[in-house]
Amino acid sequence: MEYVAVRCAAKDCKAMQTVKMVVTGPFAAGKTEFIGSISEIAVVRTERKISDETRAVKAQTTVAMDFGRITIDQDLVLYLFGTPGQRRFDFMWEILSEGMLGFVVMVDAVRPETFREARSILDTFRKYSETPFVVAANKQDHPDAWSPEDMKIALGLDDGIKVLPCIASQKESVKYVLLELLYSILERVQD
Repeated sequence: MEYVAVRCAAKDCKAMQTVKMVVTGPFAAGKTEFIGSISEIAVVRTERKISDETRAVKAQTTVAMDFGRITIDQDLVLYLFGTPGQRRFDFMWEILSEGMLGFVVMVDAVRPETFREARSILDTFRKYSETPFVVAANKQDHPDAWSPEDMKIALGLDDGIKVLPCIASQKESVKYVLLELLYSILERVQD
């Protein structure tokens, strides 16, 4: 399904192309921060306090989705949907994947114990849709971060899969990841 919005001004009606992208990945990988760093609107968040042992990692978790929007130009808008990272909320993954034209798998490059979960999430989303995707190696500003090249090997990914350096709190870094995904989507559409 393709999302199209219509915008009308005075005597001019023009179709605006909208692209749905999903940002997924393990718990505490940086998905909410990624969307918040670039969204031009206040991010719609569905976070709740954590009441179990995962509190040591962060205080809140996404339970349904995060939603943000970016206007690329007058004819193109990106809708960003962030998924929950905890498996107990994975029923939302398939719902959020409907109509997506591409997805980003966020991986915390400082927490190799989450790499297996990231690979499992990647495989799950590939089953939902054969859309383009990229892997974002988050926290590249941290001295203990794995390089994107080493993460590609650890995740067992093919050479053709883009594993991109990312710092989810920096708008330019997020922009780079999203543009790489958008280029992959456009490449597929033109083929």
